[in-house]
Amino acid sequence: MLTEVNSVLEPEAGLAVAVSRRDRIRAATTEEIKQVTRRILVEQGPDAVSLRAIAGEMGMTAPALYRYFGSREELIKHVCADIFAELTAAIHTAIDGAAAGSGGDMAAKVYAACYAFRDWSLSHTREFGLVFATPLPGLHVQKDEITAGPGSEFGNTFFLLMLELWRRHQFDVPHDEQINPGLRVQLERYRDGLAALAEGLPLGLLLTFLRCWVRLYGIVSLEVFGHLSFALDDGRPMFELMLSEMAPQIGLEYPPRFGYPRVISE
Repeated sequence: MLTEVNSVLEPEAGLAVAVSRRDRIRAATTEEIKQVTRRILVEQGPDAVSLRAIAGEMGMTAPALYRYFGSREELIKHVCADIFAELTAAIHTAIDGAAAGSGGDMAAKVYAACYAFRDWSLSHTREFGLVFATPLPGLHVQKDEITAGPGSEFGNTFFLLMLELWRRHQFDVPHDEQINPGLRVQLERYRDGLAALAEGLPLGLLLTFLRCWVRLYGIVSLEVFGHLSFALDDGRPMFELMLSEMAPQIGLEYPPRFGYPRVISE
């Protein structure tokens, strides 16, 4: 009787192993396709990306790629999603390192996140342009089902850091009546869109977060795209000045008492 049971189970076990191996091979091929696509994007730009070019480097036929991705556009979206995930991971690593080295000091964590964003961006200028410019005509990163999740996780990294800072020490923010009515309506819509993440938060906190993000993203973008080069050879002092001007808005001081974050890209 035991022999009969084994004879039934063994083929199923063998099938499970075969399926698992096939899945691993498919996953590895999918990852290689994305890596080849990213390299072409970085080295030659989006216009150079075609299924034929990718297939040629992979030693495959272009039609074979459709077994993995439905279109060139879908493939590029997946690459964008991976880039967002990589950037988010780099920022979280910096935050965790700063927390460990400072006993959880919020200033150290906030500045580590800011520097990590700048460092990664300056060492991945093409990837930065891909995900923060327009990777595909009509693509809205926050709304596309492929890029929305990783894009939101990146954005929420800074928002949650601001929220942690606020809950530890409620720094001054504008009252609702102090905010321009046209801006106030948009901030209410923004808060509603964040759902439970922002439930009950004052509009002034959201406004402060956006003001800080505009300054951080703005100066990093200018530096990445070379738009400060008309006046500056080194953008770091201007970046530090921006942080020193931003710090009082969120109840912090700059420079941090634990010293400057380590620079990765310079």
